[in-house]
Amino acid sequence: MQTILARKNFNGNLQTGNNISRVMALRCLNCLREYEPLSISYCCPVCELSGSFDVIYNYDVLGATFMNSLKECDRFDMWRYQILLPVQRPLRLNLHTGGSPLYEFEHSGCGQVLIKDDSRNPSGSLKDRASALAVAMAVNQGFSTVSAASTGNAAAALACMCATQNLECIIFAPSKAPREKLAQIKAYGATVIEVSGGYDEAFDECHRRSNENGWYNRSTGFNSYMSEGKKTVAFEICEQMGWRAPDKVFVPVGNGCIVGSVYKGFQELFLMNCIDRMPKIIGVQAQGSDYMCRVWEAEIGPHTGKIIESKTGASSISVALPRDRIKALRAIKDSGGQFIRVSDAEIYEGVVHLACGSGVFAEPGAAAAFAGAKKLGAFSAEETSVVLITGSGLKDISGLVNSGALGIDPGSFRLKP
Repeated sequence: MQTILARKNFNGNLQTGNNISRVMALRCLNCLREYEPLSISYCCPVCELSGSFDVIYNYDVLGATFMNSLKECDRFDMWRYQILLPVQRPLRLNLHTGGSPLYEFEHSGCGQVLIKDDSRNPSGSLKDRASALAVAMAVNQGFSTVSAASTGNAAAALACMCATQNLECIIFAPSKAPREKLAQIKAYGATVIEVSGGYDEAFDECHRRSNENGWYNRSTGFNSYMSEGKKTVAFEICEQMGWRAPDKVFVPVGNGCIVGSVYKGFQELFLMNCIDRMPKIIGVQAQGSDYMCRVWEAEIGPHTGKIIESKTGASSISVALPRDRIKALRAIKDSGGQFIRVSDAEIYEGVVHLACGSGVFAEPGAAAAFAGAKKLGAFSAEETSVVLITGSGLKDISGLVNSGALGIDPGSFRLKP
């Protein structure tokens, strides 16, 4: 397995500046209204939960300085791209967030498949990128308590980052969230409020309680700034590939924030002439949690799909109604990509194939992207595909054990005769 431009964790100086001044506007993707950056927070006050902001920067100005800013920074982490992050004073959290390795998956086909392993972040998932930004923004704005609704990864990431700043962290988690993730969240000192039902019920309760108590709400789909932290993974992919864009990027889709963020990262690089084309974004959903697939196939708006109870063992992408569905749908349409479904059996097979072939152990939700790449023929196509691994396999063991993909008896945890 070859590592593509894997870089060390340097300890160089991080430049600071008033980055919010580089933000030109906040544009609602639902009604297209624009707001001054400092006049409003979270999401569109007219559309509320049906709206989601795009953070718009002055790309003409930044395009001339972006590459030079990288030469002046010897850290390879998410803060390397501070010039395109909406924070006034980025925090040095003493946790190396971002800068994850890009590996080449060796196989016999003619296609090049690269694995972007974001399970290497501090709490074990890509969500650390958004949570680091959330904590920086909360501290800059004087909040002492930060909340989030999460099936586990975003919550663990937020609890991890809050622990570095002595912030109170309150998590609203579905009662069926994996126990490994709940244990991790509590180990960081966060308060966990278990909510009956799934992610959607946890989101509603977090939204209500945060408004009542004046907490900073990090929940994706409501806090539009979370896309900004996550988009840095696209910057890293292109830099690790020598400022080339891959042909396709496979992204697991639950709430829709990550796939929308990946698209935005590539789009910003394209607007600044750092890359010469856009990759096709492929959103991969579990068969039992496929809202985005259905609205994309039916060619209807993101708000008009039928909400069906989510049924998948891939907990991190188990969402009945994706909250960042506007950005998710845009990512696929505007990049010329597509949504695809994979079964739970294909997902668990993907966990094992990925681990055996690369040494990367992904949780089921993350391995959905790898299963999607296999299903769509990435190994045989004469093109370069990147598979985004968003979470560690240690975060959700039970489903894999019970799936039979390991040949283990779930009752005794011994090899089956």
